[in-house]
Amino acid sequence: MIQVRKAAERGHANHGWLNAYHTFSFASYRDPKHMGFRSLRVMNEDRVAPGQGFGTHPHDNMEIVTYVLEGALEHKDSMGNGEVLTPGEFQRMTAGTGITHSEFNPSKTEPVHLYQIWLYPDRAGHVPSYEQKRFSEAEQRNRLRLVASPTAADGSLTIHQDAEIFLSQITKGQQVVHEVAPSRHAWLQVLRGSVSLNGHELQTSDGAAVSDETSLTIQATTDAEIMLFDLA
Repeated sequence: MIQVRKAAERGHANHGWLNAYHTFSFASYRDPKHMGFRSLRVMNEDRVAPGQGFGTHPHDNMEIVTYVLEGALEHKDSMGNGEVLTPGEFQRMTAGTGITHSEFNPSKTEPVHLYQIWLYPDRAGHVPSYEQKRFSEAEQRNRLRLVASPTAADGSLTIHQDAEIFLSQITKGQQVVHEVAPSRHAWLQVLRGSVSLNGHELQTSDGAAVSDETSLTIQATTDAEIMLFDLA
């Protein structure tokens, strides 16, 4: 079963400095039919204006993954990390027993376009930690590149949850295939371009929840970039 979540159906909040789209309920957007999917709790597509950002604020007991599509994002946290993410770069933060952090667009002229993703952890009380990593385009060209997993397999980021995250850049007309193990589920998020997922057409910023499927064929109908979650 594949249930498509169209981009235009998402929650939307435009605060001037922040233009945000919420796949699942978040902040003032509440929809009891869209509270998350499996361990995936937040899928926010954000655009932050030049010189603006999220001030210092707390989190706990959440796995937070950030991926930058365009622009730059400056990160600072209570663990002493201070980094700048650029396009194609991932950040993973385990909030665990509690952290504070800020995310800021350091550019005076260019907005930053990013995805902020939250997953529930496998348990409460992890020691807070931080990782940042870029995966080469060659590793993900017309193939699924593992970028996050509970075991750090293939040099992926470590997330404390029975979930794997893949990234792929697919050339128009090419496809990638992912086998779904029994009792597992998947979420596909189209970051750019358009694809066909087992015959379902998805455009930029569309998502799809997958259950009771054994194999996923993702074919690019234009040049596309996708993120795929394999979930317990």
